Amino acid sequence: MSHADLRCWGVYRELAHSPGRETDDAEILRATGEILAAEGYAVSLKTPDELPESPSDSDVPPFLFVMCERVAIVERLAAWERSGARIVNRPYGIRNTDRERAIDLLTRHGVPFPESALVATSAGPAVFPGACWIKRGDVHSTQDGDVAFAADADALSGHLARLASRGIARAVVQRHVPGDLVKFYGVAGLDDPAQPSWFRWFYHRDQVLSKHPFDERVLEAATTRAAAALGLEVYGGDAIVSEDGAISVIDVNAWPSFALFRAEAAARIAALLAARFARAAVRLGTAR
Repeated sequence: MSHADLRCWGVYRELAHSPGRETDDAEILRATGEILAAEGYAVSLKTPDELPESPSDSDVPPFLFVMCERVAIVERLAAWERSGARIVNRPYGIRNTDRERAIDLLTRHGVPFPESALVATSAGPAVFPGACWIKRGDVHSTQDGDVAFAADADALSGHLARLASRGIARAVVQRHVPGDLVKFYGVAGLDDPAQPSWFRWFYHRDQVLSKHPFDERVLEAATTRAAAALGLEVYGGDAIVSEDGAISVIDVNAWPSFALFRAEAAARIAALLAARFARAAVRLGTAR
């Protein structure tokens, strides 16, 4: 490739979509970009607001790696992808992490997932008897109240009303599953997406742990299936390990912060990007 053919943009996550994680999110993108630059890519890091609104074909580089989530920005990325840009994560995968899309995809692909329902926040009545979680139906949490626990129907109605008062039209109501909360990170396989090239898990902080025994291979398989169902290659999320060792995936995110494993994760992500970009260059006939 020529130097121009190796142009690459990394796009930061919107600050409003990184509550409490602004630095960690920025650092994983920077670390990944530094490794790609060492491999010969001409990397520029941009905020979503710095992206051109109406670019010519020459403005947009052939390769992008992105953490942004705002719908308007992701739709712009999708237009660039249709024009030939290779983007990781792909725009449709980012949009699929919106809970109102994710619950159907996870269910259809057989991902172990708590009983969940998409409801209008203005509706008010209880969906499940007993304890449940209320999560805004579109993007992931941007502020307190976007995810809330309800022990009973009155609490559920109250949380839905508060979301409605903020102009959030839909919510996902998800049955509470008791157990240990674990977080996971993953990077898709370079050749076989069904086999991740890198996977890590750890217990979520600020919880009383029972440390229920479970098969880590089952967790890896369930989370890999969840990421594939949504179309993600760089991903993370949360799962519950129940007393009997059963795994329930409760959330999947596109390109999390990888804060505890930043250096290790950046190297694995950069390897994935280089493989994906090289494959795209061959397809476009611009490989070196």
